[in-house]
Amino acid sequence: MTTLERAGSTPAWVWPLVATLAMQTTSAYLGRLVPTIAPVLTAASGVPEESIGYFAALTTVGSMAFLMIGHPLIRRYGPVRTLQAGMLLGGFGVLMLAAPHWGWVLLANVVLGLGYGPSAPAGSDILLRHAPVAHRTLIFSLKQAGVPMAGVLAGLSLPWLVERMDWRLALALVSLLPLATALAVQPIRASVDVGRDPAQPVNLGHLFSPATMLGPLRMTLASPVLRRLTVAGCCFSIGQGSLVAFLVTYLVHRLGFDLVQAGAIFAAMQATGIVGRIALGWLSDRWGSGLRTLFINAVAACLTVAAMAATTPDWSFTALMVLAGISGITVTSWNGVHLAEVARLSPAGRVSEATSGATLVTFAGYVIGPAGFAIVLALTDSYPATFMVVAASCLVGIASLWRLDRVADA
Repeated sequence: MTTLERAGSTPAWVWPLVATLAMQTTSAYLGRLVPTIAPVLTAASGVPEESIGYFAALTTVGSMAFLMIGHPLIRRYGPVRTLQAGMLLGGFGVLMLAAPHWGWVLLANVVLGLGYGPSAPAGSDILLRHAPVAHRTLIFSLKQAGVPMAGVLAGLSLPWLVERMDWRLALALVSLLPLATALAVQPIRASVDVGRDPAQPVNLGHLFSPATMLGPLRMTLASPVLRRLTVAGCCFSIGQGSLVAFLVTYLVHRLGFDLVQAGAIFAAMQATGIVGRIALGWLSDRWGSGLRTLFINAVAACLTVAAMAATTPDWSFTALMVLAGISGITVTSWNGVHLAEVARLSPAGRVSEATSGATLVTFAGYVIGPAGFAIVLALTDSYPATFMVVAASCLVGIASLWRLDRVADA
C-alpha cells in the first residue's frame, strides 16, 4: 500500500473509494444512455417503443456473462485493472450504438453490459479490504451513489446533447468519458492491485469451465442467509430495472411530456437516489443492521411502484417530479446496503466470488424486469397494469427479508 501510505494524513480508504466511485459513476452513465435517449434510439432503429425493455435486458445479459467468468480475471489482473478494462469496453459499446442497423444496437447493449460487469465484484473486493468496519455500509453506499449520480448527469446532459447535435456525434463524445476515467485511476492501480495472483489461469478453457461459471452461484445459494438476501436483491432489481428502463418512454409516449421534461423527471429520480443511498448506508451503520434497512425499504418500494401505476396525463410536471424523487429513494437506493451485507456474510477471502454469485442473481432481475415489463405491456397496452405486476414482485422481496436479521445473527 505504498502509494496510499504516501498520501499523508488522508485515510487509506479514501483514494480506493474515490477510484471505485469514479468508475462506478462512469459505467452507470453508459448504462443510463440507452434508456435516457430511448425515443430517439428506437425511432432511428425502426423498432417499437417496448423494445427498450429488450435492450435493457441485453445489457444485463452482458453483465451476467462477466459475472460468471470474471472472478479469475479479477484475481489475475487485480480489481482496478479489471475495472479499467470494463471502462474501455463500455466506450466501444457506445460507439457501436451509432451503427445504422438495429442488430448492431442489440450487440452494443451486450458489450455495454460486459463493460459494466466488473463494477460490483471488483468494487466490493477493493472496499472490503480498505473500508473501516464501523462505516463499511456507508462507504459501500457512497460508492453505489455513483449510479444515481450518473443518472442525474445522463438525464440532464444526454437529451440536451441530442437536441443540439446529431445524436451519433453525441455518442462519439460520450465514448471518450470511460477512456478519461480509466486514465484518471491509474495512479493507485499498483497499490490496490498488489495482492493479485499472476499465476491464476485465465485461458478460455478455465474461464468457460463449469466450475468457473457455476462456482459463484453455487457459493451464494449454499448459504441460507445469502440465498434469501440474493432473492430479495433480484426482486429489488426487477422494480429498479423496469422503472429506469421505461420511465422516460412512459412520460413521452403516454403522459405527453417532451424529451427534455422527461429527462428532468428522470434526473430527479436519480438525484434523490444519491441522497437515498447515502442515507440508507448511514442508517444501516447506526442501527447495526443492513438487513432491517432492506426490509423497510422493500415495503416502501412496493408502495411507490403502485403509486406510479396511478399516474395519468392529468398529473402535473411538479407532481411527477415529486413521485420520481420518492422513487429514487425507495426503488433505486438499496444497492449499497445489499452489496455491503453480501460482502459481510461472504466466506473469508472469497468476497469477489460470492459477490459475483449474488450479483448474478440480482442482475437476473434486471433482465426479468425490463423484458417482462415489455411483454406485459405488449399484451395489455396498459402501463398501470404493468406497474402493478412489478409492485407485486416486491412482495416476494418482503417475504425473503422477513426476520432475516435474526437468522443471520443466529
